[in-house]
Amino acid sequence: MALLLGGVLSYASAADPKVDEYRVKGAFLLNFAKFVEWPAGAFQGPKDPISICILGANPFTPALDAAAHAVVIESRSVAVRQIAEPAQARQCQIVFLSASERKRVRAVLEAVQGGSVLTVGETQGFVESGGVIELRVEESRVRMEINTASAKKAGLHISAKLLSLAQSGDK
Repeated sequence: MALLLGGVLSYASAADPKVDEYRVKGAFLLNFAKFVEWPAGAFQGPKDPISICILGANPFTPALDAAAHAVVIESRSVAVRQIAEPAQARQCQIVFLSASERKRVRAVLEAVQGGSVLTVGETQGFVESGGVIELRVEESRVRMEINTASAKKAGLHISAKLLSLAQSGDK
């Protein structure tokens, strides 16, 4: 696990550092699907894919879609889709709120309340607002902060291996 995520914890300064940043964040999203357990009720059926939904500006380009097609987690495929409204987030297992959606964070968190949705955001204070995982760049590294209380409230079990790589966002 350390090698798997450790390889994406930093990114090189290339011609376009934003592209590298979102390549790393995309890898995080795919790896979250591997190290989070959802309750049985989070899926309609045993073959339903794990849905990673992007709300707001999609910085991932088609690379995340292509990478997701190659991933199977416990007999489930992974599907990436764009959503436009907070209410649509309830139909996803993972929701990434891009920075363009900072004004709708509360609406999304309210929309998924009572559901088993892993919320991931990149705006400062996301975990303090009740989101589960906040991704941010510090010293050319993508760091994550996890609010385990929010994860538990959503019925999600986050692997101890993933938790060991994160900062605690519990307050």
